[in-house]
Amino acid sequence: MRSFMPALCALAATLLINSPGQAQQPPPPPYGSPINLEAAKKVMAAAEAEAVKGNWDMVITILDSGGNLVMSHRMDNAPLGSVAVSRDKARTAIEFKRPTKPIEDGLAAGGAGLRLLSIRSSGNFVEGGVLIVVDGKIVGSIGTSGGTSGQDAQVSQAGANAVK
Repeated sequence: MRSFMPALCALAATLLINSPGQAQQPPPPPYGSPINLEAAKKVMAAAEAEAVKGNWDMVITILDSGGNLVMSHRMDNAPLGSVAVSRDKARTAIEFKRPTKPIEDGLAAGGAGLRLLSIRSSGNFVEGGVLIVVDGKIVGSIGTSGGTSGQDAQVSQAGANAVK
């Protein structure tokens, strides 16, 4: 069953992103070599600096291009539930090869997006998961949780931009 999951996820993402009424998206970049620890530390530092600037207590999680945990950091006073949510956002972004925001928008629009939930009930389809792309290839993803969806996305994007 698990061996079929990547194919099902790809099919669901295709249905979601290419449903009628959705703007046609360019193809996602290919997966690249996994992000290394040095680059992940730069991503984490930039994301944390953005969270501190906004006075937001967050959990920040970085996964490599294979979906494996590289780093996770829970800031003081960040909600405990945000640990799992930040990882789920990063995992959803890496598995679907796109930020979680377009997936959230597709779900809100209904139609094909709702079929995604029937195929994959786990994961987090809320804004805040962002791909880390270097030289046109996905090297990892970052997910944050603890603020509003927009704040989470802002922090994640700041982190991802640190290695572009």
